Amino acid sequence: MITVTKTFFPPIEDYQFQLQRIWNNQWLTNRGALVLELEEKLKKHLSVSNIIITNNGTIPLQIALKLLGNCGEIITTPFSYVATTAAIVWENCTPIFVDIHPEYLTIDETKIEAAISDKTTAILATHVFGNPCNVEAIEAIAKKHNLKVIYDAAHAFGVTYNNQSIFDYGDVSTCSFHATKLFHTGEGGALFCRDASLQHQLFYSHNFGHNGPLDFYGLGINGKISELQAAMGLTVLPYMDIILKGREEVFNYYNTNLNFSKLKTIKIRENTMWNYSYYPLILQSEEVLLGVQKALNEQQIFPRRYFYPSLNTINYVFGTLMPMSESISSRVLCLPLYENLSIEHLNKIVVIINKAL
Repeated sequence: MITVTKTFFPPIEDYQFQLQRIWNNQWLTNRGALVLELEEKLKKHLSVSNIIITNNGTIPLQIALKLLGNCGEIITTPFSYVATTAAIVWENCTPIFVDIHPEYLTIDETKIEAAISDKTTAILATHVFGNPCNVEAIEAIAKKHNLKVIYDAAHAFGVTYNNQSIFDYGDVSTCSFHATKLFHTGEGGALFCRDASLQHQLFYSHNFGHNGPLDFYGLGINGKISELQAAMGLTVLPYMDIILKGREEVFNYYNTNLNFSKLKTIKIRENTMWNYSYYPLILQSEEVLLGVQKALNEQQIFPRRYFYPSLNTINYVFGTLMPMSESISSRVLCLPLYENLSIEHLNKIVVIINKAL
């Protein structure tokens, strides 16, 4: 069976070494030595000045919206994982959808200003499949209208734009370290923020608001990551070059061998060093997609309709029509992509798709 993704498992001996450190320290959570070490190593690896690692990738969105959303209207994309919209609604804000660019698949920055009202407090945009938004245009719009910018960068680990970490853009950026991501801690995530005052708020907000054991800065929740999760991160991180190289080879194989007269894939924004996080196929119609999916499934190959459905259509929001997002969402299929996907399996996938087309 070939699945859309496959969790990277480092050598078990490497993980056991980190576990032994935990047993030696007798410390399981509350920002122990492994968490602190992982944060420092990630800052160096990603070339960022601040990071708060968390217990999952959704908590960072919720914390950012709690601090910056102010129960207002949040301009956002309908083409993202459901967590993006769910976090907005969960924090008593209102998602206002803006359609997407047909090639980059990120929010269409030319449509943002028309969606701004006197209730708008922030823009929450997704770097779709790790592909950067037009961050310069979004920053200009936000500055003009005095709005905050939050980036859902769940897929963007290691991505740089204009030789700068993608996490350095916006007021707050978030990432996921879920087991399906190229860097993972099993479950986990992170907050990034360059403003010292806001970073301080983010930090205490992920730790119940604590100011030491007996005092509190303010309201907070439990977003802390455990030592066990940090141990996995410390074990995976040294293999990132191998992971990225393997994923790039898979991506290039698809690019070379698929029949692009009848399909297309994402366009990566200029000046981006990408991370090969996903391989989305955009087919001519949903009918064609279903035919390709069926042909693959019959051979025990399981791509994923990701992202589907367009988030403006889910039952707890009242979104307006988003023609481009709804069209792309109905026709996009993410192919299997992980670092040790064999040439034999890749050839099988490509042959089935080209034949089905």
